[in-house]
Amino acid sequence: MNDIEVREFREGDESAFRRLNEEWIVRYFKLEAKDEYAFANPRETILDHGGRIFFAVRARECVGCCALLAMGPDEYEVAKMAVTASAQGSGLGKLLLQSTIKAARIAGAKRLYLETNHALTPAIRLYESLGFRHLPIERVVPSAYERADVFMELVLAMPAR
Repeated sequence: MNDIEVREFREGDESAFRRLNEEWIVRYFKLEAKDEYAFANPRETILDHGGRIFFAVRARECVGCCALLAMGPDEYEVAKMAVTASAQGSGLGKLLLQSTIKAARIAGAKRLYLETNHALTPAIRLYESLGFRHLPIERVVPSAYERADVFMELVLAMPAR
């Protein structure tokens, strides 16, 4: 992993963000309207609302990405996480997610939330290995995505009593 740099979104990264995410979504599911809008407008949908997008870069090529979508003052949704097929299984996803979690901690996040699908077993195992826990059904808010059927959170700081 010494040849991987994790960095934030830069102007011109829009096409890499779209390419990385479309690659996995169309392999397992179908693109939804919300996907299309986010890929066409990452600045408007994510960055301008206090979110961030991170890229894993190898030899000047974006090979992975992960976004933090601001949900509230100290909460983010981990979303649009993708690793190109040729880099899967290399530990790149773990490095990228660890970097994203670290950035959220530094930003003062107390909680991270994510939605995924039960068919994405390697991703779910990765999330669990880094401390994400499945939400009980009574705490699940319906998703805007048809494919979302697994809901998880990582509590970074306990609220003051």
